[in-house]
Amino acid sequence: MRVVDQPLPEAFRALGSNPQRGALFVDYDGTIAPIVPDPAVARPLAGAPETLQRLAVRLGLVAVVSGRPVSFLVEMLGQRSPIRLLGLYGLEELDQSGEIQVCEAARPWRLAIEEAARTAAREAPAGVRVEDKGLTVTLHWREVPQAEPWAWGFAARAARRWGLSVQQGRMSCELRPPIPADKGTVVRALASPFAAVVCFGDDMGDLPAFAVLEELASSGVLVARVAVADPESPPEVAAAADVVVDGPSGALELLERVAEAIERTPGGLG
Repeated sequence: MRVVDQPLPEAFRALGSNPQRGALFVDYDGTIAPIVPDPAVARPLAGAPETLQRLAVRLGLVAVVSGRPVSFLVEMLGQRSPIRLLGLYGLEELDQSGEIQVCEAARPWRLAIEEAARTAAREAPAGVRVEDKGLTVTLHWREVPQAEPWAWGFAARAARRWGLSVQQGRMSCELRPPIPADKGTVVRALASPFAAVVCFGDDMGDLPAFAVLEELASSGVLVARVAVADPESPPEVAAAADVVVDGPSGALELLERVAEAIERTPGGLG
């Protein structure tokens, strides 16, 4: 659905009327970058980094919260200090000095993740991509859908063997440290000072963030949950959203509209 086809929640108008009291959270893959078979070559849409930069110099917070490592986000989006970069769903963050800070509770699990990644790489059927992210490892079966049962079976065995947790993704599953860290904990930690909070997401990993926005709304914060949808998107994401847009191009259209409205006239977005 195109943005022009639907009314926008009051949170968007609040971003324009009082930008410094507004916060924006976006995902990377499937939100500002198209989904591609090889995750290593996923690039943001032309204009997306610049639009986030425009927003970041005016809003109180613009954060990219992704399952990718922070090092990847820096490579793709640049080390733009006004934009907060949080990787591995909050296990990593780029600090103001340009150093990557790692969640202390996750550090003891690094060896278990490394062993799980090595074992997966050794046992994976042809075509399954094993993405070792350091503190997490993702199994991708997009190019070989018939390998999905193997991936879930391996993840279950690895979770039991090394005490890890498993998270569902888009034609993928991820092994993670069993600690309370997800997009919801990130949003809860960062959003409290703000009067309006908007979150863009496309996958099951975004649902905890959407749930936190529901909590914030109950306390009087203006919120908007934007589902970035395509034919393979989990229906649960759109069901939990206030606005649905068509893929990354639709997300970028809306982000550009927000940036233009804030720059042009305070309160000019409705």
